[in-house]
Amino acid sequence: MGEIGEKRYALLMCGEDSEYLLKMHGGCYGIFGRVLAEEGERWDLYKVVQGHFPANHHLSLYDGFVITGSCYDAHSNDPWILELLQLVNKLDSMHKKILGICFGHQIIGRALGGKVGRSPKGWDIGVKSINVSSSLPLSFSSLKLPSQLSIYKCHRDEILELPPKAEVIAWSEMCAIEMFSYGDHIFGIQGHPEFTHDILLHFIDRIITRNLVQEAFALDAKDKAALLEPDKEILKTLCVNFLKGRF
Repeated sequence: MGEIGEKRYALLMCGEDSEYLLKMHGGCYGIFGRVLAEEGERWDLYKVVQGHFPANHHLSLYDGFVITGSCYDAHSNDPWILELLQLVNKLDSMHKKILGICFGHQIIGRALGGKVGRSPKGWDIGVKSINVSSSLPLSFSSLKLPSQLSIYKCHRDEILELPPKAEVIAWSEMCAIEMFSYGDHIFGIQGHPEFTHDILLHFIDRIITRNLVQEAFALDAKDKAALLEPDKEILKTLCVNFLKGRF
């Protein structure tokens, strides 16, 4: 099941790869691997959106789990979503590291007892500034984060109510829970540290095509995003160091 001493991580894929993402970025696996994977590690992909979950007797083999974004609603009750909620609770009981991105962030919030739903402020799309808490949780207190970070955003759902014992790490005018932690082993990010500019544009096109957003609003978001840069390296370091227990 892997070399002795080899760090092993599971990528829980909650969305569908498009031809573009597969061709240009190696799909979800390539996108997240580029940001999170390091030499000497093993990363296993589980397409949970298709009902492909790690076996219970394999969970202990992993050092950490990453739950990706998705076009599905984290507040829905599709069978695979209900199974994913159960898995999050199981991993929490095992004190496993879990990093949740966008939909994954919301799924974790729901699983731990928070409330997830449509944002009353609507879609949040583009390169957006978020505010970092001045009083970080103890497990994050060694971080030297700036007071504001810029990150790619593309969502209309959010965590509306924080789970008990969870702590807000970052917030914005559009979203009260941009980042949160739960203990020292769970971390959720509403934005997309794994995105590149072309991936953002691709997802904007996807939601326009599916009539999920007003086209004029989405095209304006594209134009504004072209003028801004996210704090990619800071966000990458934050995710990697959390997942691998470096702070």
